[in-house]
Amino acid sequence: MKKYLLIAALLVSATLAFAEGKPQTTCPVMKGNPVSSQSQYVDVEGYRIYVCCGGCIGAIKADPAKYIAQMQADGVELETAPVE
Repeated sequence: MKKYLLIAALLVSATLAFAEGKPQTTCPVMKGNPVSSQSQYVDVEGYRIYVCCGGCIGAIKADPAKYIAQMQADGVELETAPVE
């Protein structure tokens, strides 16, 4: 019984840890360049990704999975793109 409670507690804590993603604050292409919700962005694969400049939009469109995976690995909670 203790084993099952321990497993349940670990699963709950892991879920909570992964649910607390941080917002996107930097450009995934030009790492370190700041972005804001007023910055330029590109909607790809159901996510809105903010960029520091128009030149970065092409890089994300060329390989969106790369940047999405990179940002998720960094703990960034990606914003869902609006459905039009």
